[in-house]
Amino acid sequence: MKESVHHTIQYKIKSFRKGTILFPADFYGLGSVDAINQTLSRLTKEGLIIRLGQGVYLYPKRDPKLGVLYPSMEKIAEAIAKRDQVQIIPSGAYAMNKLGLSTQVPMRVVYLTDGSLREIKVGSRVITFKSTTPKQLKLKGDIVKLVVQALKEIGQGNVTNEIKELIFKALKEESSAIIKEDAKLVPAWMAKILTDYLQENE
Repeated sequence: MKESVHHTIQYKIKSFRKGTILFPADFYGLGSVDAINQTLSRLTKEGLIIRLGQGVYLYPKRDPKLGVLYPSMEKIAEAIAKRDQVQIIPSGAYAMNKLGLSTQVPMRVVYLTDGSLREIKVGSRVITFKSTTPKQLKLKGDIVKLVVQALKEIGQGNVTNEIKELIFKALKEESSAIIKEDAKLVPAWMAKILTDYLQENE
């Protein structure tokens, strides 16, 4: 029976595109939870898949020169959010890095979520999902979400003209209509930055 589960899961994995992030839940129904976990552990030892973290696997894509092409922390976080059917927003130092406000790549990548609090270790780095209020997730614009989280990290009294210019540059990727709507949902000092951008780009 276990050999049958092993071959079935192995066959299914090979049907995926290389570079796909996998979870035990992807194989539910093909065997017991224990049999699935044991099979994934065995296939990891055999080299078919790579274990990225607890319950997170990769069907690796390999480059002749670079070797295994690992997915970004963002791709892993997005795959976990999709599996759990939750929303996520990059926050803190990671939001600043994504906007180009900081060149520092944080070892701990923090996301706000409407899901449960959890941490997933991926190699030497950690993805942290922090529970937040529904209000934080109401913003429509992906860039506005990043801007708001970066501004929280920076603090109201620390926004320099240089930071403002970088934020304005990032906001060019966002629809003015969305920025206008989202500005109604953020603290007044953040709303002013968004409104200043809209006035400059009328």
